[in-house]
Amino acid sequence: MTITTAHVEEFKDDNRISHSSEDKKITRMLEASYADIKSRCGAFEIDSNALGKDLVYQQTRYRFNDMLEYFYDNFLSEINNLGISLIEVPDEVV
Repeated sequence: MTITTAHVEEFKDDNRISHSSEDKKITRMLEASYADIKSRCGAFEIDSNALGKDLVYQQTRYRFNDMLEYFYDNFLSEINNLGISLIEVPDEVV
């Protein structure tokens, strides 16, 4: 799954950004945030995992405002929760 214009528009709506001059920058930031969250927590579909999507958008907001260094401390429990929820447990444990 890749970041679409719908994701960019949703991010802009959430953050009250009404112009399109930074759409390319926002797309790159969303892609970087999605890749980072997946590398830390595991693979997920952004459109079907609400917590994953929220973390991607929140990290992008921190990136956009040059505050990324604060994201990990502020969202540690959510990152851990997503990672735990993505662990695949086999049906039978031997």
